[in-house]
Amino acid sequence: MTFVKTLMAASLAVAFASSAFAAVSPDEAAKLGNSLTLVGAEKAASADGSIPAYDGGLTTPPAGFKSGDSMRPDPFASEKPALVIDGKNVDQYKNLLSVTTVELAKRYPGFRVDVYPTHRTVAMPQPVLDNAVKNATGAKTGNGGLALENVLPGVPFPIPQSGAEAMWNHLLRYQGVTINSKYDSWNVDSAGVATLATTGQAFINYPIYQDMSKPIANTDVYYQMKLYYSGPARRAGEAIMLKDAANAVEQPRRAWQYLPGQRRVKLAPSLAYDTPNPGTAGAGTYDDVFVFNGALDRYDWKLVGKQELIVPYNTYKLTYAQDPKALTTPNHLSPDYVRWEKHRVWVVEGTLKEGARHIYAKRRFYLDEDSWVALASDQYDARGQIYRGSFAFLSQSYDKQVPDTTPFVIYDLVGNSYNINGIVGPHGGIRYIDPLTKAQWAAESLAGAGIR
Repeated sequence: MTFVKTLMAASLAVAFASSAFAAVSPDEAAKLGNSLTLVGAEKAASADGSIPAYDGGLTTPPAGFKSGDSMRPDPFASEKPALVIDGKNVDQYKNLLSVTTVELAKRYPGFRVDVYPTHRTVAMPQPVLDNAVKNATGAKTGNGGLALENVLPGVPFPIPQSGAEAMWNHLLRYQGVTINSKYDSWNVDSAGVATLATTGQAFINYPIYQDMSKPIANTDVYYQMKLYYSGPARRAGEAIMLKDAANAVEQPRRAWQYLPGQRRVKLAPSLAYDTPNPGTAGAGTYDDVFVFNGALDRYDWKLVGKQELIVPYNTYKLTYAQDPKALTTPNHLSPDYVRWEKHRVWVVEGTLKEGARHIYAKRRFYLDEDSWVALASDQYDARGQIYRGSFAFLSQSYDKQVPDTTPFVIYDLVGNSYNINGIVGPHGGIRYIDPLTKAQWAAESLAGAGIR
């Protein structure tokens, strides 16, 4: 009997993997706007009140903000931590922390988690919210979760039924239409020495959000990024471009690279998955960018459930920090710059498929219920030991109704080093611009970066 049950389960799993995952029922979708927000978060406060009820997010700029400015003042600058967690008391709170957070607290006496009052600040434009409701009963995944079907621009699966659906919510999260920021990436080695890895000019575009009424087709590009490097001197003039489509099986990532010494634009198909990312001087992989990006096909994805977690949130002080040297202290980011809050997150676990290759055998992601941003991750090696961990730093761009996570950090817990990417404070902050032209997203446009 046990063998029969196992065989039936295996057969169902194969059939399920090869078919489209169904959307939720109208009765289930009716929770959106009632007990759930329009993107699927729980409206109500947590049982102990430490996570407040959702009230629409932060849409009013604080006093001192100048309209059109790309440097955004911290609306919570006067608040003090309600709790401080460090190596002495971390075991008491470990069920509220990622494995990486616990490891950092136990390993480094100077590391601490300053926990502030929780503010659910995320707000998005109404068309994004309206499409999330439509997607609840219409959107599906195909190819075992690797492709999208009948998805409108917005949260594709506000009530996710699988790990792949939850990860698609992160990949298609609303971050505005086009972001343009100059940024720094810094590495801090095991000796505590901070070194500039890159200075770059980034153009990040979500073209699907340029027409809110158009369903996303399999070959449609949902995310594209163009980077021009200006520093350090050895990298000046380099450029790369990446484009991700909604069906990575049918249309894998397209990537191009321009090296000034060669004076030509080349296809660069290796700029994906676990290829070391030169923008972090090899401290992270290409799919570590923004905690996770790229195709889902090398992992089996499991939706573990929801939990309350203490994560970086409303990190205006860090996001707009103007002195990287003050931020990049030995072993870990300066605790003085990192604001932590308790939020509800979806937990998704990715296990490397048999026969697939990646330096991470298992990955666990923590997705914010209000924004669907991956706020933290734990990465494990083939031995099952914690290898790396990441955090994204969310701050609401209250003047644009955009949750932003431009900065992110990758901790290498084997090499005792880390990389902080997306430091925009020294370069004027985060700018939202009109979409670039089709010609500006052509591979040939990279050649304009070839001036040292």
